[in-house]
Amino acid sequence: MKQVIVNLLSNAIKYNRANGTVDVMVSTGPKKMLRISVQDTGVGLSPEKVAQLFQPFNRLGQEGTTTEGTGIGLVVTKRLTELMGGTVGAQSEVGVGSVFWVELSAAQEVPHAMDAKQGPVVASPLKNLAEEATLTILYVEDNPANAQLVEQILADRPNLRLLLAHDGAQGIELARRHRPNVILMDINLPGISGMETLKILRQDPATCHIPAVAVSANAMPMDVVNGLSAGFFRYLTKPFKITEFLEVLDMALVFSPDIAA
Repeated sequence: MKQVIVNLLSNAIKYNRANGTVDVMVSTGPKKMLRISVQDTGVGLSPEKVAQLFQPFNRLGQEGTTTEGTGIGLVVTKRLTELMGGTVGAQSEVGVGSVFWVELSAAQEVPHAMDAKQGPVVASPLKNLAEEATLTILYVEDNPANAQLVEQILADRPNLRLLLAHDGAQGIELARRHRPNVILMDINLPGISGMETLKILRQDPATCHIPAVAVSANAMPMDVVNGLSAGFFRYLTKPFKITEFLEVLDMALVFSPDIAA
């Protein structure tokens, strides 16, 4: 889905006019279909060229221009959309611009972790802890969107305090200073990798016993094996399931030195 949207936005910008605009619109249709439209203010296309849009390597006369491209972006977009059970289409008017759209079945709404009406996503097994006990989670992550997602998930756990580090060096500093109960660690970090960061923490007597959970987009079986062999308590692959994430977090908290003691 991300690749589909990137392709449509990329084309809308590349083939736009100077000081033009790009509008992204979402609308619902019959049979619970959702349409995402990307509209530009470019030169537009004739009906003949619109009919050739989804042919591979056909750049519709742009071959002699300075605009880069291979002519397969829309073909990939169409194929990916169809693999997701959707359709793709386009409308264009010369001198006005074009609008490309994808239409997909709307998924069932997933309750947000921060929605108070939904209650906790899963019940925590840590019932033996005092209600006023504050537990600290350190998340080492350079992607703001991933960090925000974890913040939202943990918002329903008032006794959990979340610390955020943007790279391995800052993660090491915060771990030494705050001694968190659990560390969540991305693998592909700028500067020091997550693996190297874990190695440094394991060599420090002050942080060597803190359970560390890998949360990474590296999802190949060997990546998981390497992560667990390096000393991670568990290895979660992105995009992770919220229920699984909380279950692993609760399990790691049980093994936290402060709690296990």
